[in-house]
Amino acid sequence: MTTIIISIMIVLLLLGFPMMIPLATAAFVGFYMTFGGLGQMETLIQQMMGGIRPTALIAVPMFILAADIMTRGQSANRLINMVMSFVGHIKGGLAVSTAASCTLFGAVSGSTQATVVAVGSPLRPRMLKAGYKDPFTLALIINSSDIAFLIPPSIGMIIYGVISGTSIGELFIAGIGPGLLILAMFSAYCILYATINKVPTEPRASWKQRAISVKDALWPLGFPVLIVGGIYGGVFSPTEAAAACVLYAVLLEFVVFRSLKLHHIYAIAKSTGLITAVVFILVAVGNGFSWIISFAQIPQTILAAVGVNEAGPVGVLIAISVAFFVACMFVDPIVVILVLTPIFAPAIAASGLDPVHVGVLITLQVAIGSATPPFGCDIFTAIAIFKRPYWEVIRGTPPFVFMLVLAAALIIMFPQIALFLRDLAFR
Repeated sequence: MTTIIISIMIVLLLLGFPMMIPLATAAFVGFYMTFGGLGQMETLIQQMMGGIRPTALIAVPMFILAADIMTRGQSANRLINMVMSFVGHIKGGLAVSTAASCTLFGAVSGSTQATVVAVGSPLRPRMLKAGYKDPFTLALIINSSDIAFLIPPSIGMIIYGVISGTSIGELFIAGIGPGLLILAMFSAYCILYATINKVPTEPRASWKQRAISVKDALWPLGFPVLIVGGIYGGVFSPTEAAAACVLYAVLLEFVVFRSLKLHHIYAIAKSTGLITAVVFILVAVGNGFSWIISFAQIPQTILAAVGVNEAGPVGVLIAISVAFFVACMFVDPIVVILVLTPIFAPAIAASGLDPVHVGVLITLQVAIGSATPPFGCDIFTAIAIFKRPYWEVIRGTPPFVFMLVLAAALIIMFPQIALFLRDLAFR
């Protein structure tokens, strides 16, 4: 049955069907083969509906809505201007500002693709004008957006938390350390690149200009404070923090900044609704698919065949990293989390690994894969936004992918990179 299910998915993907079709078809075929017919199909439907029943998933459309409001408003530009005023004048400062802006906006949006659009659109022209080559610029924007998947709020972490039963609040806090580590690595590379290529520096901002930029960015900086502080302080659950973010975004962009008007609400709501529908359909069919393969003992069969169960904790983490990294080079990150997490669940439980540590590593791997050729989703977002050819977009990615893989290796070897803040907040 395993071979048939995998073959069906591959064929349907090659034929160009959206991912929800191969998942649903594989689930129905697996159900038929497992139960000898379709007479109890309501059982599979119930499993699919159960996949979107957890209340924690309410946070997903909330964070998508908040990100959409802020992307259309002034929050991104205010954050960018603040970062530029402090580091724009150093060697490679504009590139460092881009990476730091992606990190800050990730703490606002939780979406890699929203970060590519919000930060890349204003900063790419400035970097090209300053003398940075376009392949480097595009690769920096795409890969720095990966940090948004780690810095809370992270939609990927919400999906993983729901599938695995792991605390989303703990995942959010644990993602901060790895996110800052990657930012530091990217910043060092940007400085080295600018020095070697003799890229001119930006004019130094005066302290008055810095004070103004900080004042302008105070409102957008309230988002990470609201999310992390609210969860850490026990004021909000992650779901309540998402709702608070929406309210805060509405007040900020419609009332304080007045960057959006009432007529923008329809477009924002439509965009959020379409993205949410896609995510929830994927979650539903993914849950049905996961239930079928778990019932048929397919995960145990696959893991036993490749020897993962006997590999020990480090071996399991390496296997997880490779599987998620490779899968996200071809498939949407949410789908990969839905499909692969249940497959590795038995090995994770047997090896005694901390599910929060595993969740951070999985989130990092799907983020890396989403920016890695051949089919990383962020690559095609950049192609659509910046109107550049595929080869030019991916040409500068190898150094960034190497640093991201190095960060994953460090997280495997030193779990406290991810768990230190979690332990401080929740233990």
